[in-house]
Parts: sequence; C-alpha cells; structure tokens
Amino acid sequence: MIVAVRLVAGGAQALDWIVVGLLIVVGFTSLRHRQAVSAMEAGRRGEAESFARILSGLSRSVSPDAIVRAIVEELGTATSADHVVIVRRRPDAMVLEATLTSTRPGVPDSSTILPIRDLIDPLDADADPVAVPVVVGVGVLAGDRNDRNDRADRAIRRRDSLRERGDRVWADLAARVGAGDDDDDAASAARATHAPSAEQAIADRIAARVRRTYGLSHTLAAPLTAAPLTSEDGVIEHGVIGAIVISRRIAGAWPETTRRLLGGAALEASTALARVYSHRAAETQASTDALTGLPNRRYFDEFCGLLARRRRAEDAVGVVMIDIDLFKRLNDTHGHDTGDEVLRAVGGAIIAAVREDDVPARYGGEEFVVLLRNPSREVALEVGERVRVAVRGLDLRDLGVSRVTVSVGVAVAQLPDEPIADLIKSADRALYRAKRAGRDRVVAA
Repeated sequence: MIVAVRLVAGGAQALDWIVVGLLIVVGFTSLRHRQAVSAMEAGRRGEAESFARILSGLSRSVSPDAIVRAIVEELGTATSADHVVIVRRRPDAMVLEATLTSTRPGVPDSSTILPIRDLIDPLDADADPVAVPVVVGVGVLAGDRNDRNDRADRAIRRRDSLRERGDRVWADLAARVGAGDDDDDAASAARATHAPSAEQAIADRIAARVRRTYGLSHTLAAPLTAAPLTSEDGVIEHGVIGAIVISRRIAGAWPETTRRLLGGAALEASTALARVYSHRAAETQASTDALTGLPNRRYFDEFCGLLARRRRAEDAVGVVMIDIDLFKRLNDTHGHDTGDEVLRAVGGAIIAAVREDDVPARYGGEEFVVLLRNPSREVALEVGERVRVAVRGLDLRDLGVSRVTVSVGVAVAQLPDEPIADLIKSADRALYRAKRAGRDRVVAA
C-alpha cells in the first residue's frame, strides 16, 4: 500500500515537471512569435514610411530632375542598394537618358545616353544589345550618293515613325493621368508588384544595358510605364517609357520588401513624370506653330518682351523679316496642301541658316521673323542672305514646284534702348522695298 502511494506521488511529480516544461516551451514559442510579429510590423511600417516619403517627394517635384532625385534619395536608403539608375525616354529626342546615382556620399552622378531601340524594339532576340545605334536624326552616311540618299530616306522614315510612336506613348500616359486612376488599393498593389511580362522584359533588357554600360552586378529593375497602346492595325503595343534599376555588390535574392518598394516607386514615378511632361507639352503646344514646328508669334512676342526687360545697354538687337514670294499664286496653282509643304520646307531652311543664338518664328501666313542677338549690320545682312540662298536652293520638284524664293528685310538697333517693336516695323518696311525691287533679295533698313 505504501509503495503504491509512493509510485502515485512520483508519477504526479513527473507529470508536474512535464507540464512545467510544456509551459516553458509554449511561453518561449509565444515570445518568439510575438517578436517575429513585431519585426514584421516594424518592417511593414518601415516599408510604408519609405513609400510615403517617396510619394511625398514626388508630389513636390515640378521637374523631371526633381522626380529623379525624389526616387533616388529614398530608394537608396530603403533598399540598401549601392546604386540607383533612372532610365527615361526624353520627350524632346528619340533617346533614353540614364542617370546613375551612388548611395555613397560625395560620389557625383553620372548621366549617359542609351539607344532608343532598347525601349522601342526590346524583345528582338537576334538584336545585339550593345551594337544598336542611337537614333537621334540623320547624320553623314557612307557609300555612294544614291545609296546615301536611300539610307537617309530610310533613316528619316524610321526617325519619324519612332517619334510618332513615342509621342503616342506620352500623350496616352498624360490622358490617363488627367482622367484619374479608379483602381482600388489591391489592384494598384498588384500592378506595382506584378508587372506584365512584356513590360518587365523591357525593364530587364534596359537593366542589361545599364550593367554593361556602368559595370554593375546584381541588379533589380522595374518598368516606368504608360497605359498600353493599340496601333492602327489592332496590334497592342507596350507602354514602357523607361525603367528604374537598382544594384548591389552582394549576390543573392532581393528581399520581397525591396521588390514591392521598387515596383511602387516605379508606378508612382510614371504618374509623376507624365504629370510634368503633359504640363510641358501643353505649354509647348501653345507656343509652337503646328505646321512648321517653329515658335509662333505669341512665343516670339513674349520672348521679345522678356528680352526688352533684361536688355543691357551694350546688348545689340536685330530683326530679319522674311516673306515667301508669290505665295498666293503658288497656293492657287498647286493647292493648299502643297502650300503647307512649302511652308514646312521654308521653315526648315530658315532654322538651318540662322545662328544658334538667333530666335526664328513663324510670324503669320507666309511671313517669318528672326530675332538676332548681338549682331552688327554686316552680320544681320549675312544672316538674311543665308536664309535667301537656303530657300532658293530647296529642291521641291517632288511637289511639282520648280523654285521658291523669299524677300528679306533687315533692321539693326541704332540706339541701346530702341524698342524691338520699332525694329520689326523697320525690317517690315525694308521687306516691302525688297518686294518692289523685284523680290528674291535682301534689303537693309
């Protein structure tokens, strides 16, 4: 009997120790779980705070460069990246501009130009991503004259096609921003972290170019996107306008938090860039002649007003007035469509003939004007003569037009405070003297 009691008591004591051990295990597990939850919550708070700072920086940004800085400053800290590279299509040229920023203090930024083909035609498996030329215009082409002309024509058509396609991207993105985004938070998060495969492939190709250009390793990229476009033949085109690329020296998988931050930053940066560029596009459209691409009279008048306020006593100013000879007869003979093409060609000849600091504009109808900065009378006459010769040398036979000429009037300020409006009137009077003297000539006031 006594032995039985002792056995029961010993068993009870052993059971107590087991219970105590289980309680210790449960308590320790609970503590670790609480620590893990706290760490996760802290990580999410840090991620949210980083993203909030990115949004705050973007909301205050009023230029593309400010947008780049807002992204770089926070991404470098939040993701522990060694470098942040922003690659974006420039709206004023068919090129990609890449800006690399090191997260180490005191290291200057580095900018370079990348081929637009990385963006326009990024999924061509046969293309060499290093040997693709930059399409920025038509340069000097090798070979005989016929081959050179054929290749120049192809380059012009390719340039115009790329510019039209790129402009549709920016216009579509600007429209999307103006209309607002009705997606809920879950959809936005999905778009930020799960980019369509074609868009991500483009971003990855850009990242490959960045690695080769800057000698980086272990990169992660997210596309800067616009809404997808549908071409006239019904083919859906991607809407990628660049990429954000981060890099680090340490190999291994990037944390999911970094992927989410990068995706969210790319999505918001796309919207911010669209806002800035759409605003600039509206300003440019308001001050540009749609037919010739030259500044219009509104821009010219505003520029002259600004120059008058900032003009110093030693600053010389000149005006060249240009009028196409017998333009009404040309329109009546060949039609207004041909007349429009002639206006475009004359505008291009004027741009090629004037100096870099001069300001040409379409003044109205068939009349053009050039504001000359710091010219002598001889220089003003030389510019007017270059314009006359350039227009007379235009080859317009494809339009059925044998030759086009212009009459030019030139005036240069004689006094430091002579109003520009008075110069315009003087140049205009000289222009009409050139008309009465037989046209196709330059006359000075």
